Amino acid sequence: MEAPEHPLEIFNTSGLELPFQDSEAAFLLDQISDQHGVAFSFVEIVFVDEQEIVRINEEYLKRDYITDIISFRYDDNATNLEIEGTLYCCSPRIKEQASEFSQSIKREFLRIIVHGLLHLTGYEDGSTKEKKEMTRLEDHFLSLL
Repeated sequence: MEAPEHPLEIFNTSGLELPFQDSEAAFLLDQISDQHGVAFSFVEIVFVDEQEIVRINEEYLKRDYITDIISFRYDDNATNLEIEGTLYCCSPRIKEQASEFSQSIKREFLRIIVHGLLHLTGYEDGSTKEKKEMTRLEDHFLSLL
């Protein structure tokens, strides 16, 4: 009997080498799933360049700027038992942020992945209180690696 496929797929069209292993991202997804009682049925993480993140931001969110991540959730399951989504991550921006925040490039890439996965589970970061909670959760999940 074959083991079930992992729900996470990673694509890199950014032209930059990714500084982490796919298994590390899969581990983080599994930890979020286990600790928050949610289930991911399909998540793709797509690493793109600055032009592509601006195009996506303009087309879907009507915003004209570079951002580190844009999360899209596709399922309509409010119970969080079959989460499907795509995380578009801007590799050059993430690399810049690592320097700005005095973090390793690997840690910043993984932090962005956790951030996006938390968005897919329903967390928001629009207010100062929500941002603090997201940062706390990001730090918690990164500490498990």
